[in-house]
Amino acid sequence: MENDAVRIHVVDVPVPEGVNVIIGQAHFIKTLEDLYEALVTSVPGVKFGIAFCEASQKRLIRHEGNDDELRKLAIEAAKRIAAGHVFVIYIKDAWPINVLNSIKNVQEVVTIFAATANPLQVVVAETKQGRGVLGVIDGYTPVGVETENDIAERRIFLRKIGYKK
Repeated sequence: MENDAVRIHVVDVPVPEGVNVIIGQAHFIKTLEDLYEALVTSVPGVKFGIAFCEASQKRLIRHEGNDDELRKLAIEAAKRIAAGHVFVIYIKDAWPINVLNSIKNVQEVVTIFAATANPLQVVVAETKQGRGVLGVIDGYTPVGVETENDIAERRIFLRKIGYKK
């Protein structure tokens, strides 16, 4: 690969039924333990796995979690993305809305690319130096504009799951 060449990859990130995935970028090795603490203190009983792509030194995929299957999913997704300082968190028994502010408040977190239960693709650029996330494709393209009936359904749903009074 030439110095100025860029390859673009589209990485599919599996999201099993009943699970959400959060992908972001941070900048320091202690991120992993700080994310762990942010999750366990946000929602009692949350199950999760975290993987973090170290960008220097040993350049390992570091991992933590309290659920072995979710930890394995996070490691596999991090391997596929393979971009420096990217982290992948899989959660269940909680929604991203329950943990995102805690994650964003971790000092090392630079950005959040996605927090979803939808089909997810990560667009990755690769140069001679390494790989970086350009963005994500979260779910599918809209097919229309909501109607009055759709608005009513949305409002009922939010109240049914307890997010609106």
